[in-house]
Amino acid sequence: MHTSPQFFTLIIGTEILNRRRSDKHFDFVTKALMKKGHKLSASFIIEDDPALIVQTLKFIASQPNPILFSFGGIGSTPDDYTRKCAAIALRDGNLPVHEEAKKIIETQLGERAYPHPIKMAKLPKGAKLLDNPVNNMPAFSLEERFFFMPGFPEMSHPMVEKILETLIPDKKEYYRHTLTALCRENELIEVMEQMPKEVEFSSLPKLYSDGWRVSISVASHDETLAFQAFQMYIDVLEAKNIQYGLNDESN
Repeated sequence: MHTSPQFFTLIIGTEILNRRRSDKHFDFVTKALMKKGHKLSASFIIEDDPALIVQTLKFIASQPNPILFSFGGIGSTPDDYTRKCAAIALRDGNLPVHEEAKKIIETQLGERAYPHPIKMAKLPKGAKLLDNPVNNMPAFSLEERFFFMPGFPEMSHPMVEKILETLIPDKKEYYRHTLTALCRENELIEVMEQMPKEVEFSSLPKLYSDGWRVSISVASHDETLAFQAFQMYIDVLEAKNIQYGLNDESN
């Protein structure tokens, strides 16, 4: 069972999938989490399809201790489905008027709030507002773990940073060790099979003109365990007289 949070991104927008726009959220969130000693468990890029949005939200919510950053679809145009889908997937399906959101929209836009922008004040039951640093138009959260933000990076990325400062005030140190060995990864599979569950490891093989190389990365929040797991690879490489180079780092 996961006692630490699992982080997810949901990036909603047909314009990203058909390449009319480039996604900027995945790269930003991974780097923001890395600064805090965490990583994404999964990232989803999906089209503006209500059924797909609902099912994806339900899946993420079913995971142990999920934290979701959702980008896009909370506006007032006909293809902005996220508010309704969040209500269906995570609440009772209704979108009551959030009085504070209504007041913000009316204050910001005056008569221009009607008839369409005011729709953004219809939010799932129990929604809490997130500050929008650009134009004050309300984004929202549910249960302080599902965060729904605009698709515009200049608005949503400062929100993510502020949320992470609240959720993770102190960085959780992550100890990582890497090496590159002059061999196929098959030489190290038996070691991989012995990795403790608390250790994250990866094996990245690549074929060069002069032969195979494999990059091994081992990481854990437990400094001693990370070192011990990494040493297992070194022991095998040295026992087999396989050349390797170290590139140790902590992040």
